[in-house]
Amino acid sequence: MQKKSAQVALGGIATGMCIALMFATGMIPFSYYALPALAGLVLIAVREENGLSTALIVFAAVSLLSVFVVPIKEAALLFIAFFGYYPILQESFAKIRPGALSWVVRFIIFNAAVAAAYWVIVHVFGITEILEEFGNFGKYSVLVLLAFANVFFVIYDGAVRNITLAYRNWFRPKILKKAR
Repeated sequence: MQKKSAQVALGGIATGMCIALMFATGMIPFSYYALPALAGLVLIAVREENGLSTALIVFAAVSLLSVFVVPIKEAALLFIAFFGYYPILQESFAKIRPGALSWVVRFIIFNAAVAAAYWVIVHVFGITEILEEFGNFGKYSVLVLLAFANVFFVIYDGAVRNITLAYRNWFRPKILKKAR
C-alpha cells in the first residue's frame, strides 16, 4: 500500500482520466459504448495500487461527475450501471465456484445492468429515440442486440482479466519499479 498522499494523487489522476474519457463521448461519434468501457479499465490501476475501497470511491466520484458533465447521458449511465464497477469487482465474481456459477452470476449482473440502464434512459430521461431506432429491425431486434451485447461482455471480461494480469506482471514490475 502507498502513502495516503500517493493514494489521493492516483485517485485524482484516475478520476480526471475517466472524466476526460467520458466527456469525449460527446465529441467522438459512436463512442458512447467504447469510452465508458475504457474509463472503467483505468480503475484497475487504482484497485491494484490503492485497494478495493479507494477504487470504489473513485468509481463513485466519476459516476457523480459524469451525471453532470458528460453530454451523452447514455454513456454516463452505462459507466454507472456496469463499466465503472465491473473492472474493480471482476476478480471477486471470477472467484465464485464452480466456474459455471461464476459465469451465470456475471451474465445476470451484466444483463440486469444493461436492462436497468436502458429503462432509466427511456423512462427517467425520456429518450424514446432508442426505442424508435429498433422499429426497422422487427420485434426481435432488442433480443438480437442483447445477444450481441453478451458476446461483447465475454470479450470485455477477458480484456479486464488480461489487462489486470498485464498490469501485475509487466507494468508494475517493469515500469512502476523503475519510477519508485
